[in-house]
Amino acid sequence: MHRLRGCYQLTLSSVRHYLTTHKYTIKPIMSYVTPDIIARSVWTGKQHVNETDPELYSLLKQEKSRQVEGLELIASENMTSQSVLDCLASCLTNKYSEGYPGQRYYGGNQVVDKVELLCQERALAAFKLDPSKWGVNVQPLSGSPANFQVYTGLLKPHDRLMGLDLPDGGHLTHGFMAGDKRISASSLFFESMPYKIDPSTGLIDYGKMRETAKLFKPKLIIAGITAYSRLLDYKLIREVCDDVGAHMMSDMAHISGLVAAGVIPSPFEYSDVVTTTTHKSLRGPRAGMIFYRIGVKGTNAKGEEILYDLKKPIDTAVFPSLQGGPHENTIAAIATCLRQAMEPDFRIYQEQVLKNAKALSAELCERGLSIVTGGTDTHLFLVDLHPKGLDGARAEYMLELCNITVNKNMVPGDKSALSPGGLRLGVPSLTTRNMNEVDMKHVADFIVRALEIAVLAKNQCTERLKGWKEFVQKDEMRIIWEPLREEVREFSIRFPMPGANNY
Repeated sequence: MHRLRGCYQLTLSSVRHYLTTHKYTIKPIMSYVTPDIIARSVWTGKQHVNETDPELYSLLKQEKSRQVEGLELIASENMTSQSVLDCLASCLTNKYSEGYPGQRYYGGNQVVDKVELLCQERALAAFKLDPSKWGVNVQPLSGSPANFQVYTGLLKPHDRLMGLDLPDGGHLTHGFMAGDKRISASSLFFESMPYKIDPSTGLIDYGKMRETAKLFKPKLIIAGITAYSRLLDYKLIREVCDDVGAHMMSDMAHISGLVAAGVIPSPFEYSDVVTTTTHKSLRGPRAGMIFYRIGVKGTNAKGEEILYDLKKPIDTAVFPSLQGGPHENTIAAIATCLRQAMEPDFRIYQEQVLKNAKALSAELCERGLSIVTGGTDTHLFLVDLHPKGLDGARAEYMLELCNITVNKNMVPGDKSALSPGGLRLGVPSLTTRNMNEVDMKHVADFIVRALEIAVLAKNQCTERLKGWKEFVQKDEMRIIWEPLREEVREFSIRFPMPGANNY
């Protein structure tokens, strides 16, 4: 017996001796691993991280404490279930499975195939899709790869695409350019033209979008948001796509949980392709999925059926074009989160997400903050800090000192993503922790008080951001914000966290 890369390998002589002695009888594999073999090994692989890596274990505990003791208002974050965490830490992480079910490039994927097929089945069921009309790829590693895989599958290099501009609430992968500088790979390898909001209302200017599309003639138009608080008009975007002969791709990464629960309109009725992450409002692991239409698209002049041709190019773009082996432990975690999304309690949860978002935005508005578009239809909204004379970076930092996690964000009128004038707030994580509309009043109070301290510090220190951060850490400022930090901590620890309590 000898150790090889952490595994145990019987020598040829020992196998021959065993088979001869026991007349070729077959025993369970663990019968080979006797106590004396274990005693001879240097490493069993059974120790927990607190035993093998105390330094890292300490950091894990610190992060768990940060989440428990603070208010997580990042719109793209959520807290997942113990079932999801169990799958992520399962033996499926050991398996390579390049390819697709029934067509793998490695052996030993009989069970893995069942896991992935189960995930596909649940993905269609969770979003109430007809398996004869929709297919799904559950291998994308996250939302950004999923989007680029769609572009790779459906477009040729330098084909044209349109998406909501990043400063107006779109995503980096929707073709973002900063002036003439190509930032996202979607603008590096394809020609992109954004559609915009009306700065006076903060709402998408659909009329201008239609005009731009007719001039630009894109091959693909993206209906998707990352920092836009109102519902999209999928029907109108479909009409624009039909006018110019473009594919319609909806990116529902932020709202997929709300869609699955049926509490907001679904993009599937009008889209050719729908991409999503699985870790935001869907409350699963960090991963992505691509849904695509299959079956009959229509008929030609001769009455012959025309079929959708989306599955093969998109699947090929995922593997082998842009990914190798999928993470089957994550796919299992997606499968179990989708099962949870089909439970009646999931709709109740998503209804509460909407109630909390509306309540928090209304409370902040009553306390004198400016909310972009005046409110929200989803799980998130933007706060415009310009009227307060404050920028998003300073506000984000002060809130974090007070155990409130948000992200700075561009708002209408901003020119730089590095120095934005607003904040993006989302409530999925708070709702997961069982907070309701009454609790949003306390959250709003904490936010406003932290912003008032940030304004006070800005009035006393006019240095650039680095110097300002050093200033607010001084004793005369710490005595102002540390009591608020403790109030937030005492409030937050009252609410439960999903998952085990070890870290």
